[in-house]
Parts: sequence; structure tokens; C-alpha cells
Amino acid sequence: MPEGDTAHRAARRLHEVLAGRVLTRFELRVPREATADLTGETVREVRAVGKHILHRVGELTLHTHLKMEGEWHVYEPGQKWRRPGFQARAILSTAAHQTVGFDLGIVELVRDERDAIGHLGPDPLGAWDPDEAVRRLSRDPRPAHVALLDQTSVAGFGNIYANELLFLRGMDPRDPLREVREVVDLGARALRSNVGRPVRTFTGVRGQDTWVYGRAGLPCRRCGTIIRETALGAEPGRERRVFWCPTCQPPAS
Repeated sequence: MPEGDTAHRAARRLHEVLAGRVLTRFELRVPREATADLTGETVREVRAVGKHILHRVGELTLHTHLKMEGEWHVYEPGQKWRRPGFQARAILSTAAHQTVGFDLGIVELVRDERDAIGHLGPDPLGAWDPDEAVRRLSRDPRPAHVALLDQTSVAGFGNIYANELLFLRGMDPRDPLREVREVVDLGARALRSNVGRPVRTFTGVRGQDTWVYGRAGLPCRRCGTIIRETALGAEPGRERRVFWCPTCQPPAS
């Protein structure tokens, strides 16, 4: 599942092959931008902010978001795509490489990046201000899991991080967030550790990478209690899967 570390890892790879190069192909397969063509323009840089990826090309920025299923691939000329062509939403090529964005949740060209990312909170992998992150999260009265997923508080924490961080801090995901500073610091360290890894891990044990995420009905790796699952969301229709250990994460008294 794409999270902040996934987006930053993808942006670094895209920057390696595109920055400073002239585009020989530029194709966006979404109705709103279908006629856009930046062929001949030079890619200045590619960077991520939270879960958003920004290709700065000429005077414009290609703003994309991986959402749930998105991926960016890098290919050499003539190399076969690893996903079907009908899933491609963006294609940017240079003389040496072809980059393809599959199943991207957002694809748009913007002149002012604030229109795309101005709402985001601090990013632990970018412009990081832990005090501001703590301030924003501290005033959120919603369930802890919902608060951690709000990108206006911290940009980059996704569903896996929310589940795992709350387990590691021993908090019931349905309670309001507490120990905010500790959660923020732990989350920032986890993102920074995982961004350089091929496989995201929270346990440090190969093949057992999560404590609770995706483990409903299985015994807790720490105490043996059966992991439970529910759904929480900021609004109806936006619920996310939530996993917790009722022994290691007791309700607040």
C-alpha cells in the first residue's frame, strides 16, 4: 500500500532518470489533461511532499498521487511494461528512459503548487516541523487512527503507519490521540528508516513486518491475544481498516 515512504522512494528514482533531461514523450491519459504536451521541455526535478509526487517541467508541475493502487515504473527503451497499458495514466520519456505512472489517483498540471499541496501538514521526509505537527494533532478530538491519517496535520502517515504506530504506543485506535509528541517522533523515525528499505517493516523481523496491520484473527506477536479489526473514517464512505490488540492497546481509563 503506498504511504509517504513509497512516494518519496518513487520520486527519488524518477529524479535520478529524469532531472536535467529533455522529454521526448509526454502523455497524460486522463480526460482533463489529454491534450497537454510538454515534449521538448526539460525536467527540472522530481520530488515528493507527503504522498504527492511533483514533476517540475519547464514552468509547470505535473502533480500525481498514488492513492491506493498507483505506481511509477522506470523502463529502458524497448523494455516491456510490467503492467497492462490500459492502466497507464502518465508517460514521460527521455532518450535513455521511459517512466510510466499506473493507476494514479490524481493526474493534473498546475502552475502554482500551492493549489495541489498547500493544504498539507509538515512532512517528516521533507520540510519537517515537529512542533507544528504536534500542535495540529493535539487539537484533533477524533479517534486517534482518524487523526493520524489527516494529511493536513502530518503529510505521509498512511493506514499502515497509523495502525502500527498506535500499537507501538499502546493506544486504542478508537480513543482520542494522546502522547502526541511521542507518536509524532516515532512516526518520523519510522518513515525515515523505511524510506531506504525495499520492504517496509515495523518489527525488524524479516517476514513478520507488521505488528497488527492485516493480522485480524491472528495472535498478537507480543502477547498472544487475538488481533481485532474494525473500520474508522473521517466521514461515511471513507472508512479504513483498523487493526489492534485489545490487551496491548487497552482503552483509555
